[in-house]
Amino acid sequence: MLARLSLPPLARSFHTARSLNMVKVVPIPVNGSHANYAYLIIDNKKAAVVDPYDVPKVFKEAENQGVSEIIACLTTHHHDDHAGGNQDLAGKLPNVPIYGGSKQGLAVNHIVKDKDEIKLTDNIHIKLHLLLYYATDPSKPSEAGGVFTGDTLFIGGCGRFFEGTPAEMHAALSYLGALPNETVVYNGHEYTTGNVAFAKTVDGANPAVQKLAWNPFMRLGAEAIKSATGETSELGIMQKLRELKNNFRG
Repeated sequence: MLARLSLPPLARSFHTARSLNMVKVVPIPVNGSHANYAYLIIDNKKAAVVDPYDVPKVFKEAENQGVSEIIACLTTHHHDDHAGGNQDLAGKLPNVPIYGGSKQGLAVNHIVKDKDEIKLTDNIHIKLHLLLYYATDPSKPSEAGGVFTGDTLFIGGCGRFFEGTPAEMHAALSYLGALPNETVVYNGHEYTTGNVAFAKTVDGANPAVQKLAWNPFMRLGAEAIKSATGETSELGIMQKLRELKNNFRG
């Protein structure tokens, strides 16, 4: 069974800015039909942006937050609703590094890989884990940070396996489950209502579901999840659970 990643802090992170040690993270709803989030990671008057799909909206929020310089762009993955603003950003700020896992991400000019580290400012230190951006304050190595998960982990759910496999999702969620409970998760979409409704159908007897404290995709060893999927192996459970969610219309 995977370790729990604390979800109440995650739930609180979405609608208001949140401090991450010396840094402030500001969520920005973009691309309304897909309920996407872009983010600003602000250190004093400098900021990195995550998945700035709607660049004018991101710039406006940066101005509202008193940001005077955009210093980097972090691309969680190449899908258009996440990387689609990269070219606009590059056109407006041609010298800004745009990080991503491959050239499939539009305008990516700095390729990153697992275990890479990026020091953006004295207080924004990014570690790459399975191409998930984990931000920490290097002056406080014992304190939990925040992780930007794109389409990997959502509140109460995970992403579809469009291009990946159950094994790859299991590996990513295993990593996330091993992070400190205080870690704040900043994911790429607002799917909470549907995810919680689905969680109740496969894990409804679990009182923690009512509090958003557990994610069924991170409870592959639970008897309720095994029963709901009819599978016994972790990868079989992951595959069937995602199929059930794909077809869920609750």
